[in-house]
Amino acid sequence: MICLLFVCLTYLFPAGLLWAREPIEPLPVQPEYDQQKAAIGKVLFSDPILSQDRSISCASCHNIFSSGADSRSVSLGVGGVAGDVQSPTVFNSRYNFKQFWNGRVDSLKEQAGEPVHNPAEMAMDKEKVEQRINASKKYQVLFSNKECYQFSDSITYDMVIEAIAEFEKALVTPNSKFDRYLRGEEQLSQLEASGYQLFKNLGCVTCHNGVNIGGNSFQKMGTIIPYAYKEVYPDRYSVTQKEYHKNVFKVPTLRNIALSAPYFHDASAKTLDDAIKAMSHHNLGYPISDQQVKKIIIFLNTLTGDKPAILEQ
Repeated sequence: MICLLFVCLTYLFPAGLLWAREPIEPLPVQPEYDQQKAAIGKVLFSDPILSQDRSISCASCHNIFSSGADSRSVSLGVGGVAGDVQSPTVFNSRYNFKQFWNGRVDSLKEQAGEPVHNPAEMAMDKEKVEQRINASKKYQVLFSNKECYQFSDSITYDMVIEAIAEFEKALVTPNSKFDRYLRGEEQLSQLEASGYQLFKNLGCVTCHNGVNIGGNSFQKMGTIIPYAYKEVYPDRYSVTQKEYHKNVFKVPTLRNIALSAPYFHDASAKTLDDAIKAMSHHNLGYPISDQQVKKIIIFLNTLTGDKPAILEQ
C-alpha cells in the first residue's frame, strides 16, 4: 500500500515539482530582469565615482566575486568612517520582502539609493551624482541607449539608481546542490539529508524558508535566552520605536552562507559553528551537540549556488 501510494505521488508530482511540498523553494534558473539596464548598473556598482572622495563603490562593501557580502565586521565609508552593522549579501536580495537588517525600505531601488547619500558611506547627494555622471563620456555613451532610457538632455539620479537596482536583480545564484535536489535532478548524501532533516526538526526552517531560505520575516535575536541589546545596531526598533522590536531583525538568507562569514548583524559569529551554537542557545534555549552542528553545516554547504550569470558577461 505504501509503495502504491509513493508511485501515485510520483505520478501526480513529477520529480521537478516535489519541492512544492518542501518549506524551501529552488531559485529560478533564469531570473527576469532588464538586461540592458542591468549592464549599465554593473558598471556603476563597481565605480567609485558615486562616492564623495571617489574612494569606494557599492562593490567595496558587497564583494560580488565572493559572497556578495563584506568579510569585515563592518564596512568603511568615505574617509574610513566605520559603519554600524555588518553588510549583508546583495546576492538574491530581490527575493527579500524588505531591505536592510531593519527592513526600513521595501524595494531594491530604495535600497540602492541609501548608501549613496548616507554620510557614513558615500556621502553624495542627487545633484553631485548627476553632475559627475553627466560629465562622464563613458556614461554619456552607456545611457544613450534609447531602448533603455528616453531622455532629452541629461542623465538623472533616478536613472542611475534604477540601473544599479536592475543589476542587483540580476545577482541570483541558482543551481545549488540543494536546488537541484528540490528539482529532482540530484540526490543529497546521507549526511546532507540528515543535516536537512535536523534543520527542520530543530525548527531552523521556521524562520529560514521560502525561495531565499530567509529574508521573508522579522524575528527576535534572543527569543528564548536574551541576546545583548546594543542601540548602535539598527534593528526594527530603530524604525518603529516599539519596545518589543528591540533586537528584532530581518531574517538573513542562508543561501551561499558557507561563503559569507562573519555572521549576524554584529558579526559576532566568525564561523558557521559559532553561528549555529549561538542560535541554538538564544533562539532554541538549549545547546545542541557537536555532531548535530556538524550535520547542519554539511547541509548548509549544499546551499552554495552558481555565480550570477551577469558577472560572466
